[in-house]
Amino acid sequence: MVHQLRFLRIQFDGQLAAHELPAFRGAVAQKAGLEHTLFHNHAGTGFRYSYPLIQYKRLGTNPLIVCLGEGVDAVHHFFGQRDWTLNLGRHTLEMKIQRLDLQTYTMQVRDRPTTYQLHNWVALDQDSHSDYQREPSLASKIHLLETKLVGNLISLAKGIGWTLPPREERPVQCKITELGEVRPVNVKGTKLLGFNLQFSTNVFLPNDLGLGKSASLGHGVVRQLKKEAQP
Repeated sequence: MVHQLRFLRIQFDGQLAAHELPAFRGAVAQKAGLEHTLFHNHAGTGFRYSYPLIQYKRLGTNPLIVCLGEGVDAVHHFFGQRDWTLNLGRHTLEMKIQRLDLQTYTMQVRDRPTTYQLHNWVALDQDSHSDYQREPSLASKIHLLETKLVGNLISLAKGIGWTLPPREERPVQCKITELGEVRPVNVKGTKLLGFNLQFSTNVFLPNDLGLGKSASLGHGVVRQLKKEAQP
């Protein structure tokens, strides 16, 4: 089973620090209108517990907005405003578009794996962090992370409306091929672990896609290691 995914990257001029990403998201959502929940993933007084279809990142130090599926339609609520200028406290962003790239990707589970790099991936919450620490060996820790990664890919598919093939026909597979730096990150006031690694999977993933916790705020950014034909 395949799914056609519209994928919009919008890179802006200007400088954005990593710690300013939450303020950047808040300012964009405020400008677009807080009634449009895809910009901030809040619903009423709670959260929209689904894969984020509008994501806020940095490309180098430039602000970057990535929109998927319904998020591509929703982003016009921001661009329909007369003034795109954002106030981030002491920092103002003019939000001039440097590059805009709209693609339609065929999301599919393929016969052969592709290798990706995953940056600052937040795989574990506080409970699963304890499970990770209790694992007796590096191999068992990696196996746990691979299980979390498969779960992230299934959540992605559900969030974009993609029905995966039955597991008995073509299961989603992930293998961590290189585990790099692991460092503490702050997610909503909680200190968690950010993993930098390489992995292979039989699921096609567009560059700049986010996986894992806080994917809407620059964590878990995917980049294909070896350029190949995009489906």
